Amino acid sequence: MAQESTTPRPAPGSVGSVRLLGVPIRLHFTFVLLLILLVVLGLSSNQSPVNYTLFVLAVIGSVLLHEFGHAFVSSLYGIRTVEIVMFPIGGVARLERPAKPSEEFWTALSGPVINLAIAGTIVAVLHSQGRFVNLFALTQPSGANLADRIAVANLILAGFNLLPAFPMDGGRMLRAVLSRLKSEYEATRIATWSGRMLAISMGLYGFIYMPMLAFVAFFIYLGAANEGAASRGRSLTQGIPVRAAMMTGYRTLVHGDTIRDAANLLLSTSQQDFPVMLGEQVMGLLGRNALLRGMAQQGPESYVAGHMDRDFPSVAPDKDLAEVLPLMAHSGACVLVMQDDKLLGMLTSENLSQFLLLRSVGLQPTGD
Repeated sequence: MAQESTTPRPAPGSVGSVRLLGVPIRLHFTFVLLLILLVVLGLSSNQSPVNYTLFVLAVIGSVLLHEFGHAFVSSLYGIRTVEIVMFPIGGVARLERPAKPSEEFWTALSGPVINLAIAGTIVAVLHSQGRFVNLFALTQPSGANLADRIAVANLILAGFNLLPAFPMDGGRMLRAVLSRLKSEYEATRIATWSGRMLAISMGLYGFIYMPMLAFVAFFIYLGAANEGAASRGRSLTQGIPVRAAMMTGYRTLVHGDTIRDAANLLLSTSQQDFPVMLGEQVMGLLGRNALLRGMAQQGPESYVAGHMDRDFPSVAPDKDLAEVLPLMAHSGACVLVMQDDKLLGMLTSENLSQFLLLRSVGLQPTGD
């Protein structure tokens, strides 16, 4: 699956990072839990540990190749892949900018094509040896049918991802096609509705017959709901400059201030993030978590300069607010609004939420 983003920061909830072909590979904590569950299931199965391990590694490798298929095709359109995050329902390739409908269609299709190519290669090799793939191999695991199981697993991955429902690739392809006839918001609404209905159906079936399916359904519903909310946000901010939503009443820290000074400011204001200044120049951004970490590690008299984020995100005041939304995707996000290295304001997830709320009830700020 492919997902839009413009930030190089790790996705919330992800742990660890391995760089492969220049792309960071991160594991969501729920994926780690799934791996632990698979290990427990493997210990209780009749398969040999080596055979079971090879199968699990092959499936994970197939998912990664699926995501690199997205990354390769998106790169042909000049869209960089920021990272790949592994979830229980598969991988998610986060892209640096939203893709146009035609770009999204072919980028989404590339993942399932990779899985079909893997399955097709195995089928061809087995056919050259005079036998066909056993489509029921997953229910009859053995050392002799490892290749069959890998082929069937890739067919399932391809079929599952081609379902016309968010957050699967088929849902993105559906949105790309519908975007030719409807607005991006309406196209997304239809695709996410399909995803929620699929999740509810899977969840009801899973609760009765297959608990693992209910677990997967939860993530499908969550992914569809998140994409629907993101699309709603884009529709409310399209064509609106950042300056219309930025916070202009804020407090700053001086480069020579201590963590104690920052803590006092945190308590006396509603701010969570503070620009650190040296004269008129912004040197860094100190967030609440960094403040607390500095307090615990080096004490209240340590300088904020030693704990601030020097690689802080910033945007121009006239930038389209819809293009900045991915930077604000997680709670507590903060972006500095700057023009020619001069600080003009701040954009936080809290004041952005208030802005969207006001827009949704009819307020039409223009930023003039």
